Amino acid sequence: MPDLLIELFSEEIPARMQTRAREDLKRLVTDGLVEAGLTYASAGAFSTPRRLVLTIEGLTAHSPTTREERKGPRTDAPEKALEGFLRSTGLTRDQLEARDDKKGQVWFATITHEGRPAADIVAEVLEAAIRNFPWPKSMRWGAGSLRWVRPLHSILCILSDEAGASVVDLDVDGIKAGDTTRGHRFMAPDAFTVTGFEDYAARLRRAFVMLDTDERASEIRQQADNLAFARGWEIVADEGLLAEVAGLVEWPVPLMGVIEDRFLDLPPEVLQTSMKEHQKFFSARNPKTGRIEGFVTVANIVTPDDGATILAGNQRVLAARLSDAAFFWENDLREAKSGMEAWAEGLKSVTFQSKLGSQADRVARIAALSREIAPLVGADPDQAELAARLAKLDLRSAMVGEFPELQGTMGRYYALQAGHDAAVADAARDHYSPLGPSDAVPTAPVSVAVALADKLDTLTGFWAIDEKPTGSKDPFALRRAALGVIRLTTSTTARMSLATVTWKHFSRVFSQLQDLGFAQIVKGTQDLPENIAVEARVSLEAKMVPEDPDSGAQGFGKHEARAAEISADLLSFFHDRLKVYLREQGIRHDIIDAVLAQDGNDDLVQVVNRATALNDMMATENGQNLTQGLKRAGNILAQAEEKDGVEYSFGADPKFADTDAEHALFAALDTADPAIRKAMASEDFPAAMQAIAGLRAPIDAFFEAVQVNTDNQILRRNRLNLLSRIRDAGRQIADFTRIEG
Repeated sequence: MPDLLIELFSEEIPARMQTRAREDLKRLVTDGLVEAGLTYASAGAFSTPRRLVLTIEGLTAHSPTTREERKGPRTDAPEKALEGFLRSTGLTRDQLEARDDKKGQVWFATITHEGRPAADIVAEVLEAAIRNFPWPKSMRWGAGSLRWVRPLHSILCILSDEAGASVVDLDVDGIKAGDTTRGHRFMAPDAFTVTGFEDYAARLRRAFVMLDTDERASEIRQQADNLAFARGWEIVADEGLLAEVAGLVEWPVPLMGVIEDRFLDLPPEVLQTSMKEHQKFFSARNPKTGRIEGFVTVANIVTPDDGATILAGNQRVLAARLSDAAFFWENDLREAKSGMEAWAEGLKSVTFQSKLGSQADRVARIAALSREIAPLVGADPDQAELAARLAKLDLRSAMVGEFPELQGTMGRYYALQAGHDAAVADAARDHYSPLGPSDAVPTAPVSVAVALADKLDTLTGFWAIDEKPTGSKDPFALRRAALGVIRLTTSTTARMSLATVTWKHFSRVFSQLQDLGFAQIVKGTQDLPENIAVEARVSLEAKMVPEDPDSGAQGFGKHEARAAEISADLLSFFHDRLKVYLREQGIRHDIIDAVLAQDGNDDLVQVVNRATALNDMMATENGQNLTQGLKRAGNILAQAEEKDGVEYSFGADPKFADTDAEHALFAALDTADPAIRKAMASEDFPAAMQAIAGLRAPIDAFFEAVQVNTDNQILRRNRLNLLSRIRDAGRQIADFTRIEG
């Protein structure tokens, strides 16, 4: 069985594309080989900035010969039907076989697919993979039609076995496959021949190329740590930057540099961001001072002066970058000390969304909502409102203009510089969080209030203008905002009725939309004659804010019914995201549905606690059997109520109990009902589950010994009303009819 080695050698491949490209090359080639009838033992993909590599071990040397039997038309079918069948099979009439079938004799064709050498199949599959490679961006060069991420220089494609290596006959737009490659661009640029993957990897290393991305990353991490340790520093961990730099070099050579003293007073986030974004430097922190005092740059070449010239050049470029940052910082501090009024005024000219107004309009909404949410999360309303009014001001700062990823972070520094409390400043920093599933959730009450208000305003605003996510499209990251609300409320046990909070805020959003819309109408009629302008304003305003037939009022601010309708739709969206979130926590989807069917489903903390307790109970044998009993009771009761046209919900009396099992069930319900009610009132959901689990044995015994639909109508009604008590006991906790199994 031969081994296959493929190398696609090109100009530099962007680091961000390399991981996906490795996976795509492996997928396209291996899938194509398998579809053509070849099998293999293992496959591995590698990449460097200039090459994609695939190695396949244990490839079959030849695809098998296969025979396919295909049924055709009847022997007495029209001639045209037979001709069509012959065309589809590629056979002649004398190659067909007539066989008896249920409806008479039928033509059968036996088609033989001859096996093919692996080299022929590899050539076809690799050419198709190259021509159809799914690069995010690609280019053409020269006069050819081939597209690649950067100009493709050579293709190495060899099959090797005990007898030696052979080149696969392949030509893609004039690039013929061979058995040669090149090493490092500067330290070993000459071509050399290889005979297999082991020889290839070994000779590349001698030519100053580390083929394995993980090995390059490990080498960078280890050498950087050693350089920092020698100075008494530590490298600030950044796995994303490490992966990127590992994709930029073929032979990593880390070099340690020192930041000039004049820049050490810059915030560490500014230093880190400037060095990372512009220079791809790793930051080195002095643990004694807590400051960023050095950096590590990774060269792609070994130099006679041990990198001194490279380091000096990088120091000069870094100094220029940090000089700009220091200039921005000093100017921003002066503005912060003066109260940041110019920034607040500037937000009026920054559009948040064309229909939702400016950032200043949005800040006003968030501030009002923060004040309302603050008591619900234990925050001071005045501090929450102030923090909300400060949180977006850094968007107008020079530093955030240069480094948008520092928004919020710089807001904290400027708020402190302006003399505000640490809680207010921290909220300015934290109000964007959490940005993703791995991002930390703020816990300080003021930060929680403003972060919730920020996300809820985003959701209510886009729901108000009917810009909701559709399918996989979510241009405004509304799913992320909803998940942020869920994580904020559940992680900090912030208790609130989402339906009430969003309904009130929808009314606020509608009122502001009306003001914004009318302002645009007025602006658009300034040049019209007065009588025409007035008529236009009235007409356009009526179209924009139609009269509410329920309230008799006009204007978005008075549309309570509309606000309630959209709020219910938004709550449904929250429930969808909550289902995804809880399923990731190991809670079954049917249990989530059973809990969401109950009242109070807009209190996410209660929903999570209840679902968790029910999920734990359902993991026990008692819970599973109890569910069957509750569902059986509900089914019998539903059938009887539909048949009789009445609701059996009152009047179960122990004096009509005819069996010991009935008496025992009455007694068990008399004990369980108040216990469940008390536990649910105090939200002690595990206790409620324990109380209802005590009904399992009495319910089982009841159904074992008692016939509910007996001929005695008095006993039948009493037993149906007793089933109603069972159903009501379950309904206090969840809708058990939604639980599967």
